[in-house]
Amino acid sequence: MSINPAIYGYVTHEIDYQDGAVIVEEGSSGDWVYIIVTGRAKVRKRTSKGMVAIAALSEGDIIGEMAFLEGGKTPRSASVIAADGPVRVGVLDNERLIRDYEAMSPQLRTLIGSLSMKIRETTTRVCAIIVASE
Repeated sequence: MSINPAIYGYVTHEIDYQDGAVIVEEGSSGDWVYIIVTGRAKVRKRTSKGMVAIAALSEGDIIGEMAFLEGGKTPRSASVIAADGPVRVGVLDNERLIRDYEAMSPQLRTLIGSLSMKIRETTTRVCAIIVASE
């Protein structure tokens, strides 16, 4: 996967993480959005039986969009950890994202917010199924 130039245009700076480093911590607050520039990461969620891997991310994948869309009002829903070597992420321009997001119609913002909540709920349900099957 390559990075969409329109999305990369939002990057203000890049941060390097070593293998195994936590990029985003589940339960933390914040509304920053990142894009993976190079490397791979794993998305993990806490469950009653420990951490469950729920996704693998690579170049061009976005991190933190749900917290952004929810205005940073809800805790991060999962952890993102550098995997299989170092990872470089681009930090997206939060002020520009907010400005562009707020320029959308209220109906479209509501739709996007609803989709974000559905992703959060689905992730929670998938983790529950994984834990129940172990």
